[in-house]
Amino acid sequence: MSASFASALKAARDAAGAQDYPQGALYVIATPIGNLADISLRALHVLERVDAIACEDTRHTQALLRALGLERPAAGLIALHQHNEAEAAAQVVRRLAPGERIAYA
Repeated sequence: MSASFASALKAARDAAGAQDYPQGALYVIATPIGNLADISLRALHVLERVDAIACEDTRHTQALLRALGLERPAAGLIALHQHNEAEAAAQVVRRLAPGERIAYA
């Protein structure tokens, strides 16, 4: 992680840390395509706070998170794409019910 993203993560915590992030919530996150600098402070903060991230391609999301300094075990990613949509959506709902916070990125 570059020093610029370390300071961006701190800025994200400072800017969005006081906001309420209720349990059992699904957060839709716009992720940058092609330029990591396009990520918002709120997106950084939410990606850091959630219990899991649902995404189309876990490999791409893992690379994005790593570049942003947000290491997450593979178990924290949920593959959700056209070939497993029904099963993966059901998994997301099951995880939201007891209070997990999940981002869809």
